[in-house]
Amino acid sequence: MKNITNSKLIILASIFLVMFANMRFFSNVIEVYPVTLPNLAFLGSLVILLTSIFIFLLSLVCYKHTIKPILILIFLVSSSTSYFMDSYNVIINETMIQNMMRTDVGEVNDLLNLKLFLYVILLGIIPSIFIYKAKIQYTTLKTEIVSRIKLLLISLVITVLVVISFGNFYASFIREHKLLRFYTNPTYYIYSTGRYINGFFKRASTPMKHIALDIKIPSRNTHKLMIFVVGEAARADRFSLNGYNRETNPRLKQLEIIDFTNFWSCGTSTAYSLPCMFSIYKRSEYSNAKALKTDNVLDILQRAGVNILWRDNNSDSKGVALRVPYERFKAPHQNTICDETECRDEGMLVGLQSYINEHKQGDILIILHQMGNHGPAYYKRYTPAFEKFTPTCKSNQLENCRKEEIENAYDNSILYTDYFLSKVIELLKNNDKQFKTSMFYVSDHGESLGENGLYLHGLPYFLAPDVQKHVAALMWFGDNFDKNELNIKLLKQKQNNKYSHDNIFHTILGFMEAQTSVYDEKMDILH
Repeated sequence: MKNITNSKLIILASIFLVMFANMRFFSNVIEVYPVTLPNLAFLGSLVILLTSIFIFLLSLVCYKHTIKPILILIFLVSSSTSYFMDSYNVIINETMIQNMMRTDVGEVNDLLNLKLFLYVILLGIIPSIFIYKAKIQYTTLKTEIVSRIKLLLISLVITVLVVISFGNFYASFIREHKLLRFYTNPTYYIYSTGRYINGFFKRASTPMKHIALDIKIPSRNTHKLMIFVVGEAARADRFSLNGYNRETNPRLKQLEIIDFTNFWSCGTSTAYSLPCMFSIYKRSEYSNAKALKTDNVLDILQRAGVNILWRDNNSDSKGVALRVPYERFKAPHQNTICDETECRDEGMLVGLQSYINEHKQGDILIILHQMGNHGPAYYKRYTPAFEKFTPTCKSNQLENCRKEEIENAYDNSILYTDYFLSKVIELLKNNDKQFKTSMFYVSDHGESLGENGLYLHGLPYFLAPDVQKHVAALMWFGDNFDKNELNIKLLKQKQNNKYSHDNIFHTILGFMEAQTSVYDEKMDILH
């Protein structure tokens, strides 16, 4: 292979990344600035601008001993991020990176397909082989320094000239279309990775904050038993209880359910929403760093003598259950209800009666973390008995399925959730004589099913559509409550009120009649 200079390799790498790893970025830009005569020059300038920015940034870090490993790493990672952005129109931000770090093998397997491998081979492996085999021509240190300074200055001058020449366009682009910048590859995921790493070390050095040290739970003749079900990617508008024109809740509609029609999530991903659901912090003041270093409602109640158990059929508790009993139900040796597709949520109920029988002293709070409606392989989330709506998308490449097929598979997974929740209530009914029983179900976030070209979830909250934030939520109560303690008729009058994950912390404390200074009765749905 012919010798090539560092500078030429940086330029070629930058051009390749702009032309082949930023298809989603440019397709989204064209939606805002259509390919018309007035926009042509601006669109061309955007290609030049992005190339010059990449050249400038790579010139800062790519030297004699770093150029090959850095470029190879960037190409390999950028090839896979290109696939996910092109296929699902997602943004690789800090929260998405946190999701990746906390995912499991099952979730990864749901994302693997031929198209992803082709992206990695064509955009990652092949250019990486070229870079690896390239014979880089080195000169004297002085010449290298002068050449690098020239490259930095030229790319910087080009960047400035392009922005000045199209000032009106770029003023609009920067001020009004912030979302578009989030799709640049690899700059935005590198920036987001830096933020994630910084947050990780910041959390590691922050001491644990203990709250509600004054908590007390009054003694009573009948103990309380709540099963809190954490739903996964269940949007409110797909529950027939909320007026959806398909019957996706045939079992729940036959039960005395309090259905909260106006419930909103803290975030748009499990890694963000799940810790937030059990945190004292409201969404307006919440951060993962604060939540994971502050006692959550499970820690507080366990300290007060409540028996806590977390059972998980998802990836994990995202740090919520680090200090309470935790049982994983994701594999056949742990979950007795599994098939060739996956282990079912219903398996988390097996043996639960034995746990309840063994804990007759004190109240009980059980958390069941569903696999629920996790995408993109919605067709795996239910058994054949629940394939009511057909035809269904039998692929994890949602962009290759018709919208009707995606919606059918998703609605079938909601139908299975309806069945699972009815089984939870059935178990609680069997304990209604010994306990005051309740089920509280709330999904962690919603889901995009192809609306406006968006799939899955995880967009920044201020940019995410309502379907990623408006979540399903409902309650059920046993017969062992007196009217002075729980007025179901009054509670039903509140079911259209606006609530959110902010209310969960105080509602659980209120249900357990916890006496503590951190409890806010105004945030308690049951008050």
